[in-house]
Amino acid sequence: MSKKSVFALVSLFVVFALIVSGCGSSKNNKADSASPKASVAASPSASSSPPASESPSPSPSPEVTLKVGAAPVPHAEILEFIKPALKAQGVNLEVVILDDEGQLNPALKDGQIDANYFQHVPYLDSVKGEKGYDFVVGAKVHVEPIGFYSNKHKSKDELPDGAKIGIPNNPSNEYRALVLLQQQGLIKLKDGLTTYEATPKDIVDNPKKLTFVEADSATLPRALPDLDGAIINTNLVLEAKIDPKTALFREDANSPYANIITIRKGDENREEIKKLNAALTTPEVKKFIEDKYGVAVVPAF
Repeated sequence: MSKKSVFALVSLFVVFALIVSGCGSSKNNKADSASPKASVAASPSASSSPPASESPSPSPSPEVTLKVGAAPVPHAEILEFIKPALKAQGVNLEVVILDDEGQLNPALKDGQIDANYFQHVPYLDSVKGEKGYDFVVGAKVHVEPIGFYSNKHKSKDELPDGAKIGIPNNPSNEYRALVLLQQQGLIKLKDGLTTYEATPKDIVDNPKKLTFVEADSATLPRALPDLDGAIINTNLVLEAKIDPKTALFREDANSPYANIITIRKGDENREEIKKLNAALTTPEVKKFIEDKYGVAVVPAF
């Protein structure tokens, strides 16, 4: 073979080798260039949003303030007892005591308070028509059995003829007092009294010829020295530091005069009102009433 032939053959071999090497490099470059794209495609969503388990939890409901007007004893004391239980349920109970309990219904009507706790159903019924109160009854909490108290006599049998007896002058409690005297055989009321209202004019038999002093309930404890006796609401007895066990006689546990939570019509479905009603009728409240007040205050649930 001539030198020219050999040179031509070598040159042809080199060219072929370069062509093969270039094709392999081109394939590798394409594969390498595809690899970063796949990596980028797999990674962006991994850091763009947190996993479902890390989503923020809903914020707690804000605390609600509930204003309840009350008589000082035992009503406000019972409300103070349930404050922690309501606090744990997101209700901040604010107890409002007015100098004149007669203003608790107007305060409720005017929206100054959310509920009140000082009255029984017969009293509410006796005033709501006249005053235009559109109220509804919530929880029935307790009965304060009214009793007959005297600084001068030790039993009803000692009452002399013509004895001077103090009774409340508001319609429902006056009826209540006269019914108690009737139950004790001291008077007899006329038949047909169905509206929880009566006055001494409705007495048809009075064998001891008792005389009656009709007065504001709150004044009766102070008036005892000037009377032969008086029928006094138990909350007023407690406020006056009179021992309720000294009553000559009192209502029994079947009294229809349970003290109630009173609310404006339409508010009975408010969650905080429902929680108030429930908190006032628990076994814990029943025990608190029995332990603290004994015969003076009786649970009504």
